[in-house]
Amino acid sequence: MTHKTSILLVEDEKNICDFISTSLSAQDYKITETHSGKEALPIIHLPSCPDLILLDLGLPDMDGMEIIKQVRTWASIPLSVISARTQEQEKVKALGSRRHDYLTKPI
Repeated sequence: MTHKTSILLVEDEKNICDFISTSLSAQDYKITETHSGKEALPIIHLPSCPDLILLDLGLPDMDGMEIIKQVRTWASIPLSVISARTQEQEKVKALGSRRHDYLTKPI
């Protein structure tokens, strides 16, 4: 039995979440959707943590950079940022957090 790559999608905008989830599911990825940092952090801490995290920086309950900071204290899970933030300073800050990619919305 082949292991499906599991992806945690942390995105609060329903239309973007639906688009990404549908696109990746069609490519046979296992997608778990969350819409806030409070939902995402416990999933990341599970023994069966995701293989990849797709993270929006502008979440309703916390800044995505805080999630990155917390995750990086104990895990090196590949992480890609999905954000509407286009300021160069924000991108540089995310780069320094050892994330693997930065996608600017709209995708």
